[in-house]
Amino acid sequence: MIIGWNIFVWVAILTAVLAMAGAVVALRSATYSKCALWLSLAATVVMGAFIVALGITLDRPPMRTMGETRLWYSFFMLVAGTITYVRWRYRWVLSFSTLMAIVFMIINIARPEIHDQTLMPALQSVWFMPHVAVYMFSYSMLGCATLLVVYQLFTTDELYPAIDSMAYTGVAFFTIGMLTGALWAKEAWGEYWSWDAKESWAAVTWTLYLLYIHLRIMGKRDKRLMATVLIIAFIALQMCWWGINYLPTIDNSLHLYKR
Repeated sequence: MIIGWNIFVWVAILTAVLAMAGAVVALRSATYSKCALWLSLAATVVMGAFIVALGITLDRPPMRTMGETRLWYSFFMLVAGTITYVRWRYRWVLSFSTLMAIVFMIINIARPEIHDQTLMPALQSVWFMPHVAVYMFSYSMLGCATLLVVYQLFTTDELYPAIDSMAYTGVAFFTIGMLTGALWAKEAWGEYWSWDAKESWAAVTWTLYLLYIHLRIMGKRDKRLMATVLIIAFIALQMCWWGINYLPTIDNSLHLYKR
């Protein structure tokens, strides 16, 4: 049986129902709920199984198109939400992670990018899968940190400990993504860094997140300042991920792939 985008709408519905059920149970429970955890894990497994099956059908890792990377973002948003729920017991975090995952699934249903199985030469590298997977996990952790910091702006005068932990983890994986990307670039184009649009925005994003980390290490506790830095950094992250596709100079970028 060939499993592809033709069944994604049903996978998305099942994933959304399980994730929403977990979020509702978590909100209605006075304390940590194992039922909410199992429902969230089930949603994650369904999405993960589809990604694996799609990769088998395509005969390559499903990481080439914007649609495929959105799959990973939905998957890792569910992972990040579940980790946060288990680690810090925030009952509402599953609602945020579920919402973000559903948004990206809806985008994929509305605009499913379906391409051929042949990867262009620049993408035929051992660095392809680890580079993209690390970046997608980083994006999801930083996305959750941004959602948390926006939420805490209206609920408390202190930053939630989870925000720092998720931001630090996200930045660590973002750094690994940049390093693997540099090694990949050296193999594909003969140089580690070329300062094209993608790489320039990656550097801007990395710098902004490092600014947040340094401010926290220096003991800065102004929640509005910290929230502002994280939100601006996340906006830069969106430019790095997909916003550059709409820049007038993108045609000259080494990172312009078939979309």
